[in-house]
Amino acid sequence: MLTAIIDYESGNLHSAHKAFQRMARESDAGEVLVTADADVVARADRIVLPGDGAFPACMAALRGAGGLHDAMIEAVESRGRPFLGICVGMQLMAGMGREYEDTPGLGWIGGEVVKITPEDKRLKVPHMGWNDLVIDHPHPVFEGISTGDHAYFVHSYHMQVADPAERLAHVEYGGPVTAIIGTGTMLGMQFHPEKSQSTGLKLIANFLKWAP
Repeated sequence: MLTAIIDYESGNLHSAHKAFQRMARESDAGEVLVTADADVVARADRIVLPGDGAFPACMAALRGAGGLHDAMIEAVESRGRPFLGICVGMQLMAGMGREYEDTPGLGWIGGEVVKITPEDKRLKVPHMGWNDLVIDHPHPVFEGISTGDHAYFVHSYHMQVADPAERLAHVEYGGPVTAIIGTGTMLGMQFHPEKSQSTGLKLIANFLKWAP
């Protein structure tokens, strides 16, 4: 079993790698590699796409990263490999990003990525810090996770899904803010599971053993 964390120079790879390695060892889930090699991505059993920064820059970096983009598309779309997008990596799953300029995403989840606009104007953007998850729909990744468990967020934009069934969890921040999305073999987490202590580590372990 091989989990590939894609290195396209747009993610916080060190802490993510450590967290995934730890949970892979504890779950007997094989090897975890950070890679910029399209051949490794092509043969991986699971794929993780991190992302930090702005939507347009991350999308451009992914498309410009040699054959990484095409290898990921082939593995996820054609071969159904389990996929997890983290932070902006999750946002890239959308049809469209509205940050700075309109930028097409991967189109795996219908909807668009828009700026957070809390109803309570005292709430600051970016949405930064701990917030309690509200589970909207059951999913195997939530084994051992309950509404009220908290995760660590740092973001100014979030996804508005076209199909409510694909928003698996949200948090409240002057209104609902999408936290976890999913469809088929694909998952996305707006927060950083590698920084979310026991909740995040449990979600990582669940992803590593998930067999859609």
